[in-house]
Amino acid sequence: MPVRRLDPILVDRIAAGEVVERPSSAVKELVENALDAGATRIDVAIEHGGKSLIRVIDDGSGMDARDLALAIERHATSKIPDGDLTAIATLGFRGEALPSIAAVADLTIETRAMGAPHGCSIRVDAGEKRGLSASNWPRGTKIEARALFAATPARLKFLKTERTETAAIVDVVKRLAMAHPQARFSLSADSGALFDYSACGDDQARRIFQILGEDFAANAFRLEAEREGVKLSGLAGLPTYSRGNAQMQYVYVNGRPVRDKLFAGAIRAAYLDFLSSDRHPVVALFIDCDPRSVDVNVHPAKAEVRFADPGLVRGLVVGALKQALAEKSHRSADTNARAAIDVLARGNGAHYRAPPSANWSLPRSPYAPAGFEDQPQAAFDAGAPMADSRAHETPAPEPESPLGAARAQLHETYIIAQTQDGLVIVDQHAAHERIVYEKLKRQRAAAGVARQMLLIPAVVELDESRMNALAPALDELAAFGLALERFGPGAMLVRETPALLGEVDCKRLVEDIADLLAEEGDARGLSRRLDHVLATCACHHSVRAGRRLSAPEMNALLREMETTPGAGQCNHGRPTYIELKLADIEKLFGRR
Repeated sequence: MPVRRLDPILVDRIAAGEVVERPSSAVKELVENALDAGATRIDVAIEHGGKSLIRVIDDGSGMDARDLALAIERHATSKIPDGDLTAIATLGFRGEALPSIAAVADLTIETRAMGAPHGCSIRVDAGEKRGLSASNWPRGTKIEARALFAATPARLKFLKTERTETAAIVDVVKRLAMAHPQARFSLSADSGALFDYSACGDDQARRIFQILGEDFAANAFRLEAEREGVKLSGLAGLPTYSRGNAQMQYVYVNGRPVRDKLFAGAIRAAYLDFLSSDRHPVVALFIDCDPRSVDVNVHPAKAEVRFADPGLVRGLVVGALKQALAEKSHRSADTNARAAIDVLARGNGAHYRAPPSANWSLPRSPYAPAGFEDQPQAAFDAGAPMADSRAHETPAPEPESPLGAARAQLHETYIIAQTQDGLVIVDQHAAHERIVYEKLKRQRAAAGVARQMLLIPAVVELDESRMNALAPALDELAAFGLALERFGPGAMLVRETPALLGEVDCKRLVEDIADLLAEEGDARGLSRRLDHVLATCACHHSVRAGRRLSAPEMNALLREMETTPGAGQCNHGRPTYIELKLADIEKLFGRR
């Protein structure tokens, strides 16, 4: 068949597929245009997940008739007046948004430039321009896109459910609102108003709390760092305030929301010592740098960026987060305590009913009503005391001891401590696991982990894949305190193990390390994987649940927790303790 030029409208529809992938893409482009126009109020309304209607109204600078006519043409923009693509300081710059939306929807724009005697409007129906007309629109711009993708039914067919598309729009508007606290944002759908965030001026933290909620405000810490002209600011959540996915990670570069592998990897690396692989931290991070040092023209969706020095930016994020976590992660999220109070409150007032079997009875009370007979009651045997009976003799907690003084041990697993204004419940295994892990890390950083030589070297038989995984890491494992050497074609000889771990199951330890090293198949990230090995060993060789502790042992554990970085959570991200305030406990008993 002969080569021919495509119809211009068809060209626009094909090109639009790169910019307007789904309704949320159109919303993102329109809201970005409003922000670039200096809007201080942006109202978004949608119907049927954005498929029937997308309306964006702003109070920005607006457009005159000439600008409006050009705005719907491809590659017409006011964002780069000097044509310098290396110094983009606006959210939009390609001039593709409006013509792309107009190519796949019925687009109507009403606008009025500041100081203009009247407004103007234009309509484009699936690429067909209907011409300019006068309008009485008062100020700013209103854009309506109806019947999105009606002209491209193949794209319409592959959209998700209305609920899913609405959720994507909510996420897009929230991400843009977070970076621009100076503007008021509202979003409504068929069901009614979804949110309305008042303007916060320059108070970035207030906008973050509007979006992420008061729980995040109570369980977050601030970040401020700078390196070679690159500034990092924002808020990050405690490890125990984590999520099952990375949806609650907000990252911005010069005010632009991005979803970039560089930042995802940096955040994961910073929290690696504090979270298990299936948990994700909640963060709101803002990078400010010279626009010339970052390329925002990498992808049509503008969600990815490329830095001139990615190592500098990654190092800044990882370093700032790690330093802040070392200082702040002795805290445990207060949401755990409030959840415990909620559970207790729900159970408050529940009636105890004895099971039918019984082998002891209560004496008849002199205050019992006539006809009351001794009734058999259920047996209850508390067994031996769960802690040293002298625990109550421990002096009252000092103000400088936030975890208080041990008072009891429950089920040989949980330590109950009295604080100045409440009580703390400590998971003894989780707490000691963190303490052991941090000691191992400090030893390795200082001069290598202290070793203990085995009186009789242990022989561990391994398959070929595990042998191959261990072979290139023997020197690094020796610094970790584990001295291995080949012992024939299918075995490793264990001569030394980390002294801090005491008695070790050598076979299990070596097999676990081999499996960890085999996961990625090469030497990259070896240090990170060895930290994982340290964490695994600390877990297996810490004070176990079920071990009875004396009062001095419990208090020694509490004091070590107070001086150990990251003591608010174990190596897997679980809380090591929860704190219940006396005021909350008093409410349970009606004292408040």
